[in-house]
Amino acid sequence: MITSVSSIDFYASVIPKGDFSIFADAQVYTSLPDDWWVGTSDIVGSTQAVAEGRYKTVNMVGAAVVSAQMNAHEGAAFPFIFGGDGAGFAVPAAWRGRAEQALSAVRVWALEEFEMELRVGMIQVRDIRAAGLDIGVARFQAAQGIDYAMFSGGGLSWAENQMKLGHHTLPAAPAGTKPDLTGLSCRWSHMPSHHGSILSVVIEPSEEASVTDFAKLARDVVGLARELELSGHPAGKAGPGITWPPAGAMLEAHAQRGEGPLGPARRKALTESFIAWVLFKTGLKVGGFDARRYRNHVRQNADFRKFDDGLKMTLDCDPGTENRLRTLLEKAAADGIIRYGLHAQSEAMMTCIVPSIHQDDHIHFVDGAAGGYTAAAQAIKGNAA
Repeated sequence: MITSVSSIDFYASVIPKGDFSIFADAQVYTSLPDDWWVGTSDIVGSTQAVAEGRYKTVNMVGAAVVSAQMNAHEGAAFPFIFGGDGAGFAVPAAWRGRAEQALSAVRVWALEEFEMELRVGMIQVRDIRAAGLDIGVARFQAAQGIDYAMFSGGGLSWAENQMKLGHHTLPAAPAGTKPDLTGLSCRWSHMPSHHGSILSVVIEPSEEASVTDFAKLARDVVGLARELELSGHPAGKAGPGITWPPAGAMLEAHAQRGEGPLGPARRKALTESFIAWVLFKTGLKVGGFDARRYRNHVRQNADFRKFDDGLKMTLDCDPGTENRLRTLLEKAAADGIIRYGLHAQSEAMMTCIVPSIHQDDHIHFVDGAAGGYTAAAQAIKGNAA
């Protein structure tokens, strides 16, 4: 059922819910208004970048899409989702102009800073429906004051595929254009598995699957993951670790330098990260910043599982549970319900957007550190071939 709400107030009317398992059910989602616009992005050659050991850079570019949109809309809430080598989002019609400008700016920034080609596109929801699909949104409350959008209906995936085919794409902004990436950082250390491996899971409904059958399978998978410590959260009870100098200092410098040179931006990132490292190690409180409280919120706020026209999770998984999961997915694939990809690695990583260290609404995207969602999605293509 298509909602009658068609204003910037639509997303605020969607009430966040805290039980992740319910997002397997299509009834939980509310259809986006016809006049809204959907943005998509994808890094060309991300599989090769993984092979070259550049997956942290891939994640940074994907997260930059979200960061640029957040800053373009001055912190107003809108639905978005991070996919490892790209991101998707939706905005009201009134925001279309600045959304497109921010997307085009990230495209040129990715090419100039990292020599990565980023495809970007925008399409209106009514055109997605004209193609016979829907796009519904829900809000998962990961912690108090922080929620993430979930998507269903197939519309977002279809829009991304159309972009990859060259439809509804946006050109790069003029050379030298810099997106506003204030708050984008990656200072946390990689998070090693404590139970076996970091398992990247990507599950998509097959074209023949019924909504009911896929929902049941998704609930079973979430239930299996729930048996893991902290439901498989890679950050563990203590939260992510921090070392100095951080591996992502240069990436942060690329994001934050603006029109200035890279050297001073890197020194600034190193200085700020050193201060943070001291505070986390000592537990000191400075200027109202409580390092231990912040670190705890990082874990609570982290986005390590999502429904995105399917199910994606990054899990710290023991061998027994991994075998049970593989058995469950193999049977569902044989029954024609799903297509899936799994990728095991030793560590997870985190890319962050922190508008203010004094607020609790910072967001943290979790992915496998050696291919993650991109490698798992590639495994689907391999299985399909």
